Amino acid sequence: MSKMDQNTHLFDKPANVKRLLNGFYAICIILTIADFVVHRHITMGWEKIPGFYAIYGFVACVVLVLIAKKMRKVVMRKENYYDE
Repeated sequence: MSKMDQNTHLFDKPANVKRLLNGFYAICIILTIADFVVHRHITMGWEKIPGFYAIYGFVACVVLVLIAKKMRKVVMRKENYYDE
């Protein structure tokens, strides 16, 4: 066995992955609660909607993924493009 095979990494253990995800979930819950508690200096009316920034961020990520899927068709090259 080589030395690389013997090394285990942080995310090789499912327990570590579960801890990380639980941490992310906890942070999301804390930030959602903070959205109701912390005073924001808003300038637009739609910023009054509870969870506006979370919804906005989620929609922006979905739109980015959809745009990237469409762009892939335009910029993608053939599999053997560099072999010619």
